Amino acid sequence: MPEQTPPTTDNIPCIRRLTIQRFRGIKKLTWWPSAGVNVLLGGGDVGKTTILEAIALLLNPTNASTLSDSDYWQREYEEGFMIGAVMSLPLSCGIAQQRKTVWPWEWDGKLPKVPDLEGETEPENPVFCVRVCGTPDFELSYEICQPDESIDHFPVSVRRNIGIVRLSGDDRNDRDLRLIQGSALERLLSDKTLRSRLGRKLAESDVEGELKDEAKTALVELDGRFSKRALPAQLGLGLVGGPGFSLNALIGLTAEKNGTSLPLASWGAGTRRLAALEVAAAHQAEHPIMVVDEIERGLESYRQRVLMEELIANPSQVFVTTHSAPAVSAADAASLWYVDAGGSVGSLPADKIGAQQRRDPETFLSRVAIIAEGKTEVGFVRKLINRALGEDMRRHGIWVSDGGSNTEALTVLQSLSESGLKVGAFVDREETNNAGWTAVKEKLGDLLMRWQAGCLESNLIQHVPVDRLEDFICDLEGDSGERRRILADRLGIEDKSFAAIKDSASNLRQLIIEAATSASHPDLAAPAETKKAWKKHGQRYFKTLAGGEELADKLFDFDLWPHVAGELLPFVNAVRNAVGLPSITTVQ
Repeated sequence: MPEQTPPTTDNIPCIRRLTIQRFRGIKKLTWWPSAGVNVLLGGGDVGKTTILEAIALLLNPTNASTLSDSDYWQREYEEGFMIGAVMSLPLSCGIAQQRKTVWPWEWDGKLPKVPDLEGETEPENPVFCVRVCGTPDFELSYEICQPDESIDHFPVSVRRNIGIVRLSGDDRNDRDLRLIQGSALERLLSDKTLRSRLGRKLAESDVEGELKDEAKTALVELDGRFSKRALPAQLGLGLVGGPGFSLNALIGLTAEKNGTSLPLASWGAGTRRLAALEVAAAHQAEHPIMVVDEIERGLESYRQRVLMEELIANPSQVFVTTHSAPAVSAADAASLWYVDAGGSVGSLPADKIGAQQRRDPETFLSRVAIIAEGKTEVGFVRKLINRALGEDMRRHGIWVSDGGSNTEALTVLQSLSESGLKVGAFVDREETNNAGWTAVKEKLGDLLMRWQAGCLESNLIQHVPVDRLEDFICDLEGDSGERRRILADRLGIEDKSFAAIKDSASNLRQLIIEAATSASHPDLAAPAETKKAWKKHGQRYFKTLAGGEELADKLFDFDLWPHVAGELLPFVNAVRNAVGLPSITTVQ
């Protein structure tokens, strides 16, 4: 290495690239997280929490972690595990103040590159490569990887200065409210001799004085037995610790509640978690990396939103997991990622899914998300899938969501199909963006139901027998009056009887389709009020959630299923197969 001063960087700590190999349930994972808040979504047991725990272990401010065989991929501890990160680090963390000079790499946006070791040019984007390895002997080895391929120790002092604030999904946060070695409270107080002083003080407690006479006699007799066998004598009782346990762990934060001083551990889960977060963050001089598992745990919806917004406003890099719709909705300025069953992390770009995230965050929390292009399709698909399953589809984690429009649905699908989320769609054929729809069809297969021609209403109405058209347009109460009035208005006639409408219409079926789909007025010079009224006609027919459900019922009540089964059945079976159910030959 040339003799020169290591370059400086004023970046806050930031993981640019995370690599996990053979750690717990993750065999291999490489991920490029964003600098701000990263929200990890996905089903249960796919590795979201493991990713957070890997980050926490890598930046653990102590060396007190204990490994077990369950920390290794499929318990094959002989091959070890590795958690590595390429990080931007500020000089304040002490990375450049080691006994041996730690040199930065050059970051190219994807990989760390060996910098110009002979020249005097400092890296434009300096990063450091750090890792923790679990050895076959169940020990942890913290290392810094140098550009010259040498390996140095990744010390506790640097890891503490980088900072890790951890809010786990279990009750581990209570640990940070107690005076345990390495806890947030212990680091906040920063009194290195406090624990030993407290230990001596607690050990001086007169436990023997509290004994009853019979117990004192038994203790004296035991002392005699010890003496006869040359064992340590002059026995007494005192507060003692032991392996894995410290008397200081009994010391923790208290607060007044209804006039009584109570440990914070007695408060509700949400309050304990927020308190632990505050304690952990309070002792940090800079902006620590934060990991928050199940942000919704113990928190009401409004507190979830507030916490998410506060995390986003903080310049720290944050990693969050959640199964909460309010939390996802509040994360509109965060980076969303989907972790699939294979442990891959896929991006959910805000420019493509932002509108859907605000409109229906449940989309990203389901086992199978079906994007329907409008309210009519949502109602129709929900009833159709429930009927095909014979029960509520939500029991299988299926969620049908309004995609907003044909174009918006395509944008969302293009992103979701790349993310790893199991997704389907139910849309009209508008003969726009055909190339985009073709590409999505190649990825989704039969999970994309796009009519060969037309829309939902036209594909059903065209198969209704002429003598049953009047019954078909009846609403849920069996009344066709309002819908007949719309047809009469479109024909420009006063008589609103179905017979008069039928006599006046050159194509009665097409007239009903146009009314049901809010077809525009053919005369561009027509009054604005008339044009506006025509655009609302579909809402009086089926352009609502209830209207879609009505169409699903009429699909079977009017025996239309045989005419459209060729298009609908492959979609129905693809949804069934996506949740592990066998295909069926028909829907009844």
